[in-house]
Parts: sequence; C-alpha cells; structure tokens
Amino acid sequence: MSNIAIAIDGPSGAGKSTLARMVARHFGFIYVDTGALYRTVGLYALRRGADTKDAAAVGALLPEISVEMRYDGEGVQRMYLNGEDVSELIRTPEVSMAASNVSALPAVRAFLLDTQRDMAKKYSVVMDGRDIGTVVLPEAKVKIFLTASSRERARRRWLELREKGVETDFDEVLRDMELRDKNDSQRDIAPLKPAGDAVTLDTTEHDLQGSFELIRALIEERM
Repeated sequence: MSNIAIAIDGPSGAGKSTLARMVARHFGFIYVDTGALYRTVGLYALRRGADTKDAAAVGALLPEISVEMRYDGEGVQRMYLNGEDVSELIRTPEVSMAASNVSALPAVRAFLLDTQRDMAKKYSVVMDGRDIGTVVLPEAKVKIFLTASSRERARRRWLELREKGVETDFDEVLRDMELRDKNDSQRDIAPLKPAGDAVTLDTTEHDLQGSFELIRALIEERM
C-alpha cells in the first residue's frame, strides 16, 4: 500500500499538535509538526538579533541553519538546531511570533518545503501546520481544518505554558494569539485558510478526547 498523508491545518492553539500526535499513534503513522520547523528558524533569527520580518536579514542566515527532526524512543518528535535540542525553547510566545513572521518569507518557506514533502514520500504521515492541505501536501488523502475560538485557544496555550513552568499573563497570550491569527491569515505567501476540500472542525466545545473521536471517525470514513 502506498503511503497515506493526513493534513491538519489551523490557527495557533487549536490543538493541532496534540491531536495530530494522537491520530498518528492510533493509525501507526509518523507525526510531523511543521510549525516546529518555522519555530526553529525563528529562534535562530532571534538569537542572531535579526528582524524576523526582514526577508533579506533572515534569508542571509539560512545557509547557517541546520534544522533536523528526530524521534525519541516513544516516537515523540524532537527539534534540533545545528545539533542542539531546542524542542522546549521553541514553545515560548516570543518564538511563536517569530515563527509567524519568518513563515511569511518566501525564502524560508522554500528552505523548509522539501523537508516536509520528503517526510510524506518516505512514510505515512499526519502533518500539521498552516498550509499543509493547500501548499505542502495538496494531494493529501484527508484534509482537516481545526479551529476554536481565540479565547479558548489562548486559554489552552496559557495552561500549556504554565505546566511547563513558564509564567505569563493570560491577556498577553490572548493578544499574541490574535496578532498571530491576523498575520497568518493576511500574509501574501500561503495564508492560513482551509483547503477547498478540507473538513472544518471547531473544537471550542469539545474536550481533547471528544475532539480526537471526531477526527478519528472522519479519517476512517475517508480512508
């Protein structure tokens, strides 16, 4: 049987990563968090003091960057920047905004596109991001656009950060979330939007298990 690709797109904090991991584990597929790729590039740009909206400045850094996905013994994706495990460092609000900025740059998208597509060539994957169904894997077997209200998504992200020991203000997380939504949906290159043949699922009123059951049933129907 040929490899199967499942694309899960949606705004920040919609639960894409957690649900995509659950789906991948359930079906025995490889999970690919593409947002982590952009976060890793964003982290490097911040470390170098570059303006993450400046295409020339960020583009000049790309030859210095080695981004690698590895998987630990439990199949959890880990991100490496020039050999350093940055999996936790890329989850801060500051890096989230940097990721949103660099993901709007054509040079960065081109830099990471082959990495994403190569994973789908090698394995059956569940891939999440902003433009998987529209740009990266337009031929994906199943396309899902996962969303929730901005306040609910901010609440989830705020709780996630607190669990990791990162103290931050809820209102700040909400402002960052809404700003990133605006940036992602209005950018010229691969804006955040559902693919024409994607199924939109709003998880605002669903808990994690309920959301998973909705997605699982949809995938089984499509497959």
